[in-house]
Amino acid sequence: MKDKVTIGIDIGTSGCKVLALRADGSIAASATEGYPLYQPQQGWTEQEPTDWWEAAAKGSRRVMSDIGDAEVAGVSFSGQMHGMVALDRELRVIRRAPLWNDQRTQSQCDEITEAAGGLEGLLGFTNNMMLTGYTGGKILWMREKEPENFERTYKIVNPKDYVRLMMTGELCTEVSDASGVGLFDVGRRCWSEPLLERIGLSKALFGDVLESVDLAGRVTAEAAELTGIPEGTSVFAGGGDAVLSVLGLGITAPGTIGVTLGTSGVVAAAPDRYAQNPGGMLQFFCGNAPGRWMAFGTTLFAAGSYQWFHDTIGAGKSFRELDAMAAEVEPGCGGLVFLPYLNGERCPIFDPNARGVFAGIHSTMGLGHFARAVLEGVCFSQKQVFDAISSAMPSMVCDSVSVAGGGAKSPLWRQMLADIFGCPVHTVFGSAEGGSFGAALVARVGSGLSSSLDEATELVKAETEILPDPANAEVYSERYARYISVWPPYSC
Repeated sequence: MKDKVTIGIDIGTSGCKVLALRADGSIAASATEGYPLYQPQQGWTEQEPTDWWEAAAKGSRRVMSDIGDAEVAGVSFSGQMHGMVALDRELRVIRRAPLWNDQRTQSQCDEITEAAGGLEGLLGFTNNMMLTGYTGGKILWMREKEPENFERTYKIVNPKDYVRLMMTGELCTEVSDASGVGLFDVGRRCWSEPLLERIGLSKALFGDVLESVDLAGRVTAEAAELTGIPEGTSVFAGGGDAVLSVLGLGITAPGTIGVTLGTSGVVAAAPDRYAQNPGGMLQFFCGNAPGRWMAFGTTLFAAGSYQWFHDTIGAGKSFRELDAMAAEVEPGCGGLVFLPYLNGERCPIFDPNARGVFAGIHSTMGLGHFARAVLEGVCFSQKQVFDAISSAMPSMVCDSVSVAGGGAKSPLWRQMLADIFGCPVHTVFGSAEGGSFGAALVARVGSGLSSSLDEATELVKAETEILPDPANAEVYSERYARYISVWPPYSC
């Protein structure tokens, strides 16, 4: 009997990653292909959707070559969220796609919020604030600034939906990526027609909405020739990368939370029911199975804060050397506190004018104190986000933390997370693969290799575990209170 694999394709910002996952949960092959990023003006970021498809096809050919005669049971997609792909009636790309980190749309976001009746009105429609990165503001920007392109636009899709269209010839989206458009009723899992009416957009502008594990089409003959994936292979809807990356950490239900220590920090939890999003400080999106949701809070600088410290104050030391110096300092840094607001902050305070702070400096402190304060401050910021989540959803508990991202490589940082959250901290198999691993898990469910996402995530195994040190609980409790007092958070 041939081995069976599922293929996950992740359309990232720097490149496309294609991964083949065996039935036993091991990785059979993976490949990454890059593509350009365009910044035509300050604050604008764009990419060519055709570059995504070419990279996905090339990466797929490499993976198919590596897996030999293994049978592909199904394919699914992950992708950078919030990008706007405008298509004409022949489903051809009209312009480069503005991305998730494009910042040109603040006035259009304000317009949408005002049309909804203010923030509370908007939360009533979507349960999410309209952020500049979201797709909704980009659509209104194109209508205002590029009316000819807007008039030509037949459909708006997100990045991974465009690549799936090229593979299957079928145009659709799914609930998790649709949530990040900012015009989607997350509670009812459908487009918010009352909000669309208020801002003068038609529901027909958007694709039909599937659940992540639903069949979205099959590989066409043309796509099979380009990718090497057999014609007729089932393709499943997939999900936005932020949501699927949490699935790839094995998180489908309350108990374990995900912390991603990348340039930014993301704290994610899977509530057991729909919940309101007070003040819109969180991102509350549909999850990858019917009746499931994901709650996120994003801090703007996590590992990015340590990178800044390394580059500007670190005296030429490596990260390993800075970690060693920080480890020589007692927990709590002798009262030194760092706030990682180097470029404003999003959650749990929403203040673009917030700035980084070292508080409590005295003359006996050295480089190790400042290094440790940065590491602890980032952990405190992640704990603050979780507190915002648990305030909005009182039933949410934290029995363990699964950590990913570049910062997860530091055992010292993981120990601090364990001590500050008061629970075990794990790294897990597959987390380094990002959304492609989550997409392959979705394809497992769609193809019947797993009966549910809960069963599929049983393949996600802990690789390391760090337990909290009870001796540090009291000092971190006091320092956390001090951290909050320096710049009081948004009150949920």
